[in-house]
Amino acid sequence: MSILSGVSDFFGLDISDTAVRIVQLHGTSNPKTLVKYAFVPIDLKLSISDAPADQQSLLKAISNLLAQARMSTNNVAVSLSSQKVFTTVVDIEKLPANELAKSIRYQADSLIPTPIAESKIDWAILGDSPTDSTKSELLLSSVANNYVEHRLEMLESLGLNVISFEPESMAIARALTAPDSPEGQLILEMGSNGTNIIIYTNGAPHLTRNINTGSQTIVHAAMQNLNIDNTQAEQYVFKFGLVQDKLEGQVYNAIIDTLDNLCSEIEKSIKFFSARYPAVKLERIIVSGSAAQLPELPLYIANKFGINVEIGNCWRNVSYSPARQNELLALSTQFSTAVGLAERIE
Repeated sequence: MSILSGVSDFFGLDISDTAVRIVQLHGTSNPKTLVKYAFVPIDLKLSISDAPADQQSLLKAISNLLAQARMSTNNVAVSLSSQKVFTTVVDIEKLPANELAKSIRYQADSLIPTPIAESKIDWAILGDSPTDSTKSELLLSSVANNYVEHRLEMLESLGLNVISFEPESMAIARALTAPDSPEGQLILEMGSNGTNIIIYTNGAPHLTRNINTGSQTIVHAAMQNLNIDNTQAEQYVFKFGLVQDKLEGQVYNAIIDTLDNLCSEIEKSIKFFSARYPAVKLERIIVSGSAAQLPELPLYIANKFGINVEIGNCWRNVSYSPARQNELLALSTQFSTAVGLAERIE
């Protein structure tokens, strides 16, 4: 959803559930070189609240972060929360470019959940349909106008020039996968309020879903089942996770049902993808965000699905000084969206 193309000097801005993150890279082709990154924690409610006081607090946090980072440009690519964006893959008649846009807009009302007059839509042709060679496969995204316009107004009030909005799932996939790899890669990016499931192949996401199970859901399960407060539950979840021989397995038993529900959603996604793309083998699962920080969860997922699991590294396609390797790897599961935004080639 680009507003201005041809801009090479910009940074990525990710306003997530618990932090605001910025990343600036340099270069006109990948791999780009890391210029700077920064982040500031925010209260969980700020990113989703419409209350004027909360919006002012969010604005102040972003403004302070920009001042601290001393950004050299006001051009910015901004993420759109997966909980606000609808994305689907559909088959469409092959048409000349000048007719395609009209056809998509005509059909969009039956494809997206909000009225087209109240929505911004964007799309990309992925290639021939895997089920009907006479049709093209289309990746279609839509988002409510008022959400985008409110975010645009907020950022412009800080003197920023928004050059593009992009669904966070697209940015995450760009950061965590090998470019143009033909093999299937499932990304599991867990945030506080939800988890992105993305299956990526041949340079593009072919399935994106957002599941309402995030790290806070897991912490809440620990609170209820262990009868402890939120702070203690969070400490237990991220210290013991799915380790069964600690605290007599109490934390494991408290959260396993919640994680099995998430795994059932992963299984549904894999079955759907495999049915539509039987020729594409799912080679790996990449875990990032809180999913990579829960002890034993990556191993549990690997055993559950019999697929190699690796911890995501959002800097994998970025060039940086070897002296910064330890510093950056410590943050490798936290900056996926911001890095992916900064890796855009306009």
